[in-house]
Amino acid sequence: MLEKQLGVAAVIGTFLFTIFCIAGATWADDDPWLDLRKSLFSDKAIAEDPNVIQIFAPDQADDAAVVPVTIKIASRSVSAVKSLILLIDRNPVPVVATFTFGDSYRQGPDIGERTLATRVRIDAFSRVRAILETMDGNLYMASKFVIGSGGCSAPASRDPEQALAQLGKTHLLVREDEASGKHWREARIMIKHPNFTGMQMNSKTGEYTPARFINSIVVKQGNDMLWSMAGGISISEDPNIRFTFGAKSAADLQFTATDTSGSKFTATGSISPPS
Repeated sequence: MLEKQLGVAAVIGTFLFTIFCIAGATWADDDPWLDLRKSLFSDKAIAEDPNVIQIFAPDQADDAAVVPVTIKIASRSVSAVKSLILLIDRNPVPVVATFTFGDSYRQGPDIGERTLATRVRIDAFSRVRAILETMDGNLYMASKFVIGSGGCSAPASRDPEQALAQLGKTHLLVREDEASGKHWREARIMIKHPNFTGMQMNSKTGEYTPARFINSIVVKQGNDMLWSMAGGISISEDPNIRFTFGAKSAADLQFTATDTSGSKFTATGSISPPS
C-alpha cells in the first residue's frame, strides 16, 4: 500500500514539476521588459549598480493596491541626476511616474543619500524597476520582484461619491533631524484623491468608474524647482510621496498638483533656517 502511495505521489510530483517548467518557460518568453526597454530606452546600455541606485519593496504585497516602494540615490550621484522612471513591467500602464530633477535638487547641500518613496498598485506578479538617467545620458537601474495582483482594478477604499467629496485635501509636512545634518530635510506630500484607474467597478451601478488621477506634481523651494512628476494610474489612492533634500535656505517648500480633469491642488510647508 505504501509503495503504491509513493508511486502516485511521484507521478503527481513529476506532473506538477512539468507544469511548473512549462509555465516558467511561457512566463520567460512573455517577458514584457524586453519590449518596454526598447520602446523607452532604445538600445542604450543600462547598468545595474547598487552603488548608484537601490529599490526596496515587499516580497509579497499585503494589499496589491497599496504597495510601498522606496528608492535610494547614492550621495555621489545626486549632483548628476536628470530624471527617474518608476516602472512596473506587467501593469496595464507600466510607467508609474517619471520624475525630473531641477538644479535646486542637484545643487543642494550634501546630506548623504537621497530617498524617494511612494505607494503603487501591482496588477500582476511583476518586477518593479527604477531607472535613473544622469546628465551625461547614462542609465542605471535597480529592480525588485513583487508578488501581488489585482491592484489596478481593486475597489477604492471609499464609495466613489464620498471619495470625490473629500478630493483635494492636501498636506505638506517637512521635518528635520539634527543627527542627519543641519541641511537635511524630509518632506511628505499627501493628497486626498481616489486616483481612479478606469478599471474599478462601481458596486452600486455595476459600471466602471471613469479614470481620474493625479498626473502632474511640481515641487519648489521658493522659486527654485526641486523636481516635477508626470504620473499615471499605477500610483495608489490618496497619493503620498516622501523625499529627502538639502535645504539651502529657509524659503517655504510648496507643491502644485494637477489631475486629469484639470483640477489643481496646492500646499505649503515651512522650513526652519539651516543652523
